[in-house]
Amino acid sequence: MNIIGKLRDWARRIKREGVTLWFAGKHPATPWYAKAIGLFVVAYALSPIDLIPDFIPVLGYVDDVLLLPCLIWLTIRLLPAEVLVICREQADNWLKVQGSKPSSRFGAVLIVLIWIGVCTALWIWL
Repeated sequence: MNIIGKLRDWARRIKREGVTLWFAGKHPATPWYAKAIGLFVVAYALSPIDLIPDFIPVLGYVDDVLLLPCLIWLTIRLLPAEVLVICREQADNWLKVQGSKPSSRFGAVLIVLIWIGVCTALWIWL
């Protein structure tokens, strides 16, 4: 498999795991701490707005390439095995039927609020 194929496969797995976390957040057997981290990860992953905009050279893709996969990995590790199996099946079915990941307005609002908070803090500090 060439490098492009490996990158596509990796991107598909990240997309699937993001949807898996979306279902895990709704599952009653998911521990509260995994739900808390998962809520942030899913809101950020499904948000149409990035924390670091992609037009910023190099830094714009750091969150997509490093931050998001690391947070997804951490949250997946916190899930019980039986919940993970059930939620992965639900994610696979969702992706087959819908063909795309869901979107999150909450995630977009969260990112905008973070940016407002950072700008306000900088304004006050300066």
